[in-house]
Amino acid sequence: MDKKNALRAGALAAGTTLMMLLMTSPALALTRDDGDDPGTGLSVVETLGLFVVAPIALFGIITALVMVTDKTHKKKDTTSSNIQIKADAKA
Repeated sequence: MDKKNALRAGALAAGTTLMMLLMTSPALALTRDDGDDPGTGLSVVETLGLFVVAPIALFGIITALVMVTDKTHKKKDTTSSNIQIKADAKA
């Protein structure tokens, strides 16, 4: 990559990063908005259950359902890969 393209890519990355930082500044606000009514926080066990155990369990359930309902193992191979050939000629 030549120098001009590298400079252009760097400027684009810096500009994009700066715009993202400027747009996310309200997320870092310390004062509450009008009508804001946050609930109680989650405990460590609830957080781990919600964000770790639940996705792993869902992945396992979906995987099990796919494996149980898979019907490709019941098909017979009708291609030439199931033909066995013995060499009868002896040299």
